[in-house]
Amino acid sequence: MLLWNLDLLFDRPAMFLQLITAISIAMLIALTLHEYGHAYMANRLGDPTPKALGRLSLNPLRHLDPFGTVMIFLAGFGWGRPVPVDARYLRGDPWKSMAIVAAAGPLTNLILAAVFGVLIRVGVVAWHSPLYLPHGGWEPGLVAAYMVGWMVFLNLMLAVFNLIPIAPLDGSKIAIGILPGRQAEVLARMERHGPMILMGVILFGWVTGFLWLFLRTAVDGLAVLFVGSGV
Repeated sequence: MLLWNLDLLFDRPAMFLQLITAISIAMLIALTLHEYGHAYMANRLGDPTPKALGRLSLNPLRHLDPFGTVMIFLAGFGWGRPVPVDARYLRGDPWKSMAIVAAAGPLTNLILAAVFGVLIRVGVVAWHSPLYLPHGGWEPGLVAAYMVGWMVFLNLMLAVFNLIPIAPLDGSKIAIGILPGRQAEVLARMERHGPMILMGVILFGWVTGFLWLFLRTAVDGLAVLFVGSGV
């Protein structure tokens, strides 16, 4: 995101400020509610750990991960600070319950994208893809459309990125919970290597562009569903 628009800082500083403001607001809302979704679902399924550690909160400072936040600003995808969950407290099958807790984060982002998409669908604001900079300055209607565009885009991006089945992303727990026993055990054993694998995927994807292409394609399809147009 910002890496592709650094020239604005010198050429159009007011537009750069608008970009920073829009990303910051959308990021705080999307990340905070994503992690709150995990904490809320874990609490509902019987685990007191997130609440005891102060994660059942809408305070963004309790949920932001420094590196994951920086990645959102720089690249458009990232993550929050993982919510600690103790599967021993969860009701039902531990792996399936963990999958439900993991799915709550991306599902929250999809719900947020749908809610803001309704504003576009009913004509409250026009659809403005955040990948294209506005050219009308600070007119209220344009600023609102730009802000809503970022809310839709970042929530879809967070949902799609976190559904990748590599630990510590949510997709790993979801996959373990729905795969047959043997495959689930293999994936569970690989979780300890997940952060290293994920970093490799991010770096390789950064160099080759394949990760952005994958994320953009998935987000584009979801945007058509939620707002009637791709990003």
